[in-house]
Amino acid sequence: MTPVTTTSTRTPATSSPDDLLEVHVDPSGDVLTEVTDQAVVDDLAVAHSSDVYLPPDPGALAGPDGQPTVDLTTPIQMPPVGSADEIEQRTARTSRLDGLEPTARRGVRRLVTLVLLVPLLALLARILPNLAKDPLLLMYGVAVLTATIVAFYLAYARYDDPSDPRFARVPNDADAPPLSPRPRVTLLVAVMNEIEVIDDCVRSMVTCDYPDLQVVVIDDCSTDGTAERLRELSEHLDFTLLALEDNVGKKNALVAGAKVADGEVIAFTDSDCILAPDALRRCVAALVANPGLGAVSGHARALNADATLLSRVQDTWYEGSFRVSKAAEASLGAVTCVSGPLAVFRRDAIWNYLPAWATDRFLGAEFKFATDRQLTGYVLGQKWLGRRLKERNADSPFVSEVDYPERTWRVGYVRSAKVWTVVPESGRAFFKQQIRWKKSFARNLAFTGRFMWRRGFGPAFLYYGHSMFVILAPVMAVRHLIWAPVNGLWMLTALYVAGVLVKGCAWGVSYMIDHPGSTRWRYRPLMSLISSVLLSWLLPYSLLTIRRGIWSRTL
Repeated sequence: MTPVTTTSTRTPATSSPDDLLEVHVDPSGDVLTEVTDQAVVDDLAVAHSSDVYLPPDPGALAGPDGQPTVDLTTPIQMPPVGSADEIEQRTARTSRLDGLEPTARRGVRRLVTLVLLVPLLALLARILPNLAKDPLLLMYGVAVLTATIVAFYLAYARYDDPSDPRFARVPNDADAPPLSPRPRVTLLVAVMNEIEVIDDCVRSMVTCDYPDLQVVVIDDCSTDGTAERLRELSEHLDFTLLALEDNVGKKNALVAGAKVADGEVIAFTDSDCILAPDALRRCVAALVANPGLGAVSGHARALNADATLLSRVQDTWYEGSFRVSKAAEASLGAVTCVSGPLAVFRRDAIWNYLPAWATDRFLGAEFKFATDRQLTGYVLGQKWLGRRLKERNADSPFVSEVDYPERTWRVGYVRSAKVWTVVPESGRAFFKQQIRWKKSFARNLAFTGRFMWRRGFGPAFLYYGHSMFVILAPVMAVRHLIWAPVNGLWMLTALYVAGVLVKGCAWGVSYMIDHPGSTRWRYRPLMSLISSVLLSWLLPYSLLTIRRGIWSRTL
């Protein structure tokens, strides 16, 4: 595998993180983050504005006939065209609670959250006395309802954006040294046959407002013109292009790119994504201010939010999955999947495990999925499994050249780091995506499930509880949607569907609270129905075909 390398020199961005934060380290090793301006303090609590950002090198790419094919002087609109924020013309809002003293703010948030959870708590209290009468029927529903309440409470009462120095303080369980105040960052993306979306993806990468940035794009033997387009872009935009001669798969392609990475921080995005200009900076700020964090995830929404009814549904689903599920895990320092749209890692948290990631095998065959979950698992579990993984790959330069200590890292989530990704618009593409994700779930359960109990009761409860729900979902679907009607127990089926809708409505209310005035919340209950009635059947099929598959977004 000999890549052809094209390198451009990055022009420093006009805005600097130093305009926002000054980060100091005291003799004890604690990071002290000092905000230099009150207006900037207010800005840090805001996700992003609707400003536009110009690429660093104006000009146009010319086609063979000399006519422009891409106008690089056209700014990338923020929020991107097609996203829910752009469609509804929403702007970021600063919470009134952010003006309170931190201790008072925490108390008010917890009280308000408990008040809003009263309907779900009352429903749980009504069901519990009947649990002894029919535990088989009610246990699953009680467990799901309890887990939902816990997730909402953690997400709204305990989560703070770790990039905001006013409130967030993540314990340094890893006893890790702080990063430099402005660490060098390498941002990588692996590409294969993405001619329709690659221009905006690369442009959003090189126009990130983080100044000390190395951008690396790896073309994994594209055949649709993507490689040629990347060569054209590299003549006008500041990034390093690695054109691989053989198709090696996403993980191996990213590891090939990592070989030229010189950053203290290693970040990844997907080839169908657009990053907000400040998204990477916010993630890096979280790592700098909180040395105990080994990795953080950004916040993803649909780039094609209104393309079809299915994309509308997925957009609200993504919002809840990040805003609630990842926030709940982050409040305990144990986000189990630093998602591909924007995944940001400390170099010392993943470097020694990149060869294990690239050559991961499961059930006797190379496993090409679980790219996000598996790499996150190496960060979460290296204290217990890291030494063994490094010994297996002792000959790799990633291991032999430097041996980083195995630490008990925390993994977080930066809500203000916005990224938009293309979601499937058709049922066929959606189900294929879900099959890939089910396979990733199975692989991750076999790895991360081996150590999550060591990370404490809270992380273990969320992880194993979610795993139980996914595993039992096909059983519950068969019982309530096939067995019950066949035996004339239509009321049982109705109760099951009603329970699914109640949960979906709870998620819809959550969306409504975070996006007042938006009517998109009504799509969220439909996603709950799709998940329980349709997607639950995919797990058995995914397990039966787990050794089959290739890297392709349209698989």
